[in-house]
Amino acid sequence: MTTLKSKLQDDLTTAIKARDELRSSTLRLTLTAIQKEEVAGTEARELSDGEVEKIIAREAKKRREAAEAFDKGGRAESAERERAEGELLADYLPKQLTDEELESLVAAAVAEAKGAGAEGPRAMGAVMKIVNPQVAGRAEGGRVAAVVKKLLAVG
Repeated sequence: MTTLKSKLQDDLTTAIKARDELRSSTLRLTLTAIQKEEVAGTEARELSDGEVEKIIAREAKKRREAAEAFDKGGRAESAERERAEGELLADYLPKQLTDEELESLVAAAVAEAKGAGAEGPRAMGAVMKIVNPQVAGRAEGGRVAAVVKKLLAVG
């Protein structure tokens, strides 16, 4: 079993014993999503920590989107719970890049792409190809794309 998955299960046990309903239900849902992924496809397999991390990130993103939807629907209490679940899951993910860190990584990738001959808006794909492996799991794709567009427009 991967270390991240076993940490989730240990934390779930602790949360159940402490009667922490929010933490236990959130971890249960996340572990279920991981188990679903493990048995998806033609044969069951063990997920790596990286794959487990992606599932946790996907679950956290679902919570953020649900919170926004609940806010728009005027259901503040439900939105608050979704936000709390998202923050709880964020503890299991790598620390997110700050805007400054992200911008400096993208600036270096833009310079590299321009050095390889990519210019203007068409350089977007080349820059994303360079920067995505560097920020994997530490910044959301939409955030990265926005910074790339901004820096390509300036440069």
